[in-house]
Amino acid sequence: MADSLPNINFGFDDLRDRMARFTEKFDKFIDAGRKRVLEERNHFHMNVAQLQEDQRLRKREIESLNQKASSHAQAVDKEAAETAEMHAAIASISQHRDARAQHRDRIRSETAAVRKHIAQRLSAQQQHARDLDAQAQSNVPELDFWQSYLCMRIEGVGIADRLKFIFTHLDEKNWEREASFDLDMAKSDYRVVSVKPKVEVEGIERCVEKLNETRDLGPFLKGMREALATALK
Repeated sequence: MADSLPNINFGFDDLRDRMARFTEKFDKFIDAGRKRVLEERNHFHMNVAQLQEDQRLRKREIESLNQKASSHAQAVDKEAAETAEMHAAIASISQHRDARAQHRDRIRSETAAVRKHIAQRLSAQQQHARDLDAQAQSNVPELDFWQSYLCMRIEGVGIADRLKFIFTHLDEKNWEREASFDLDMAKSDYRVVSVKPKVEVEGIERCVEKLNETRDLGPFLKGMREALATALK
């Protein structure tokens, strides 16, 4: 009876094989997943490290650029300061040059004026010298006459362009009594600088003023003799 029972095959071996193949595939899948995760994690860490390195490089570049920008700004400020200083120096030099030019022009003008004044004075002195020479030539015979006519003599006093005129026969009681005055002829306008005896100033000024106007010694000497004679009375 036992031999008549059907042979039942449940396929355990096939199932076992299939389970074994599945397990093998699953393990491979798990290993592959682990490897992929590990690779992705390693790749991620590499990317993070690369990003950090890039960040450090960018930070260094930014610091370098900031330093260059600061140096450039300092250079620009320095150049601006030097430019301003140069302009100030140029302005100062220009002002100094203008001042020197004005001073030079003023000196030239003053020099020209002084030269003109000197030339005028020289011409006046030369003319005065010519007048004196002409007057002296005309005065020589006239003086001889007035010395005799007015009882007068002329003496030097030791000073250039100054003469002493001495009169006698002024005092009826003493004909030898003398009266005198000094005539200074150093300048174009003559002047009486010393009188003995003392004579009124107004009378002397009138005589001298007329002498300077006319350059005529005769009336002058005559007027001075009269003034001296009056003073002796």
